[in-house]
Amino acid sequence: MVTSLGKMMGRWLEAESPGFEPLVPVGFDQLARSLRIGDVLLVEGRARISTAIKYLTQSTWSHAALYVGDLIPGHEGGALVEVTLQDGCHVVGLQKYVRHNTRICRASALSEAERRRVAQYMIDRIGLQYDMRNVIDLARFLLPTPPVPIRFRRRMLALGSGDPTKAICSSLIAQALQSVGYPILPDIRTSRSQGTQFSRREVWHIRHHSLYAPRDFDLSPYFDIVKPLTRRGFDHTQIEWSSRGAAEDPEEIPEGVAARLRRARNWLADGVGS
Repeated sequence: MVTSLGKMMGRWLEAESPGFEPLVPVGFDQLARSLRIGDVLLVEGRARISTAIKYLTQSTWSHAALYVGDLIPGHEGGALVEVTLQDGCHVVGLQKYVRHNTRICRASALSEAERRRVAQYMIDRIGLQYDMRNVIDLARFLLPTPPVPIRFRRRMLALGSGDPTKAICSSLIAQALQSVGYPILPDIRTSRSQGTQFSRREVWHIRHHSLYAPRDFDLSPYFDIVKPLTRRGFDHTQIEWSSRGAAEDPEEIPEGVAARLRRARNWLADGVGS
């Protein structure tokens, strides 16, 4: 019964919210050309659990996957290894996240051999499953915005112990990077004059892999941010800007919204005329 309840909660938490659209869509080919084996792909997720993770970590990014390229054949553009509640550690094609807001984080100092070792670490753990009997672990995500002080929110991600915390996708990626000795946000001792007590305590606290969140790869000074749309040349002078605002262009808004806007304009015009 507990397992069935856990599966039901997992399905509800991973159900996607409708109507999501990326801010600036990145083409599949552009994304595939920009990625290298061992890169971390951050994703702004659409699921209910994504809302909770973004709130708890105070970040845009709610999910992370590791790019393993052609080390797992059969996926156009290369494969990703990720961890989710329903499927555990598994392989997906890059196509899955083309219509999402994404960010590529690259461990800049890794050698090619180390990149492959990180990728192989993830591949070797394909099949690990989240224990759905840990309903207490799942319950932390039922309230997307729990009334918890900021300083305690990150710690909510590590409720429970052992394998259940691997449902936080970044935990397994952090372990893969730690297997080759690569830092993400290491323990850095600082004097009181260089930062607040809270910031120093946070850096100390997040060293354990179970507490790493997707945003930590973005914040880490040891990762480069790769922008697919600019890395191969970007000429802003080639942009053809519209002479009208988006709200005034009938092709830019749904017909139903356009009709309501026309009725509102007519109503305002009649009111001013009278």
